[in-house]
Amino acid sequence: MTTVIVLAMVFVFVALRLWSVLGRRTGHEQTLTKPLERVPAARPSVPLPLPGKDQTVVAGQELSSAPAANAGLRAIASADPKFDVVHFVDGAKGAYRMILEAFWRGDEEELRQLVDGEVADAFTSAIVERKAAGHVLDNRLVTIENAQIEDATVDGQTAHIRMRFDADIAAVTRDADGHVIAGSLTDAVPTHDVWTFSRALRSPDPNWTLTETDEAI
Repeated sequence: MTTVIVLAMVFVFVALRLWSVLGRRTGHEQTLTKPLERVPAARPSVPLPLPGKDQTVVAGQELSSAPAANAGLRAIASADPKFDVVHFVDGAKGAYRMILEAFWRGDEEELRQLVDGEVADAFTSAIVERKAAGHVLDNRLVTIENAQIEDATVDGQTAHIRMRFDADIAAVTRDADGHVIAGSLTDAVPTHDVWTFSRALRSPDPNWTLTETDEAI
């Protein structure tokens, strides 16, 4: 009988310890941001999360942007008080990874959900040419070394933010039989891209759409 009571007490103690760790929020949990979510097909845009409370561009947030972009960021924040630079940059990095991986897989449907029509057409055209040649990409985004806002503007009721991404990518091209015909997964190649995201400021949809891509100088 004594053994049963002791075991019961141990069980209760362990249960309380588990509840104290798993059953309460400590303020240090990491939440899944919107770039990890699939965007509804009817809204072909890149999800970039915005904070739940009103914020403006402050000095600390400008660390993610070039000085030349600060005036434009302030204009965007003035038109949309919920805009947050740090959250935007985090979301843009997630979108960068998602779009590249969808392109490498040749997932035309997902790309249509993530980018603007003209950009999607360019991606789709490249995928069609690649498939016609019998090539398969086996690429890996190793790391994003730098993600910075280069410019920000407001054109009428539309905001545009130009992001520069400096990343290391391991790129391999295989033939239809899986043989490597170019590249290496052991040697990452430095890549420099400039992507522009746009959003209608008065739209209730907080998502930003990828509207232009280019190589950085």
